[in-house]
Amino acid sequence: MEKVALITGSSRGIGRAAALRLAREGYAVCINYLRRWDKAEELQTLLELEGFRAMTFQADVADKAAVDAMADAVRARFGPVTLLVSNAGTAGQMQFQDVTEAQWDRYFSVNVKGAYNAIQAVLPDMLHAHAGTIVTVSSMWGLRGASCEVVYSATKAALIGLTRSLAMELAPSGIRVNCVAPGVINTDMVQVLGQETLLNLAQDTPLGRLGTPEDIAEAIAFFASERSSFITGQVLTADGGFIL
Repeated sequence: MEKVALITGSSRGIGRAAALRLAREGYAVCINYLRRWDKAEELQTLLELEGFRAMTFQADVADKAAVDAMADAVRARFGPVTLLVSNAGTAGQMQFQDVTEAQWDRYFSVNVKGAYNAIQAVLPDMLHAHAGTIVTVSSMWGLRGASCEVVYSATKAALIGLTRSLAMELAPSGIRVNCVAPGVINTDMVQVLGQETLLNLAQDTPLGRLGTPEDIAEAIAFFASERSSFITGQVLTADGGFIL
């Protein structure tokens, strides 16, 4: 079967690194983006110049119809999705009493319903094939919780529950479901915290540095590969020892 990867939220950061890593593992990749079409097309061009197969698709993962259309487009171009990386997410810092209902709903719509939409879109083909791999991207804050990131942490904890339960349900069908829980990763999303905060976070990390998108891409590639063929329902925390 053709190796086909759909990586949500892959124009930048962890998703971009995962797309590059998986392409080099022989996957045809779909680069999903919401707003940064320029970054998505730049990545597609880079991959194609290296001889890899790639496509881009604009879709808000919170929109089920858009995600279904994306899965259909991938199927038409490359064939059924054999690897889903549910990576798209939104984050922010705020005190809980200041969280609006709209913010709460948006976080859950992107971070949790987005995973639901993507999995639902690709699962029928995986069930038919009795094979497939799903990797969710949570966060160390989904395991421990974080002050002023209650909503984000709650969504990431939900992803861990989804991963473990779905792994049990799909294992008899030969489909593996695992989760990567990154620590503080040096992406655009965390740059808004400022250099002083990032320096403090690096000092608080036992390995003494922030993670890179490539660090997380390696973990995703491990779960995607036959090297993890007897592993399902697991959460791999890649955080430099932050929450030991």
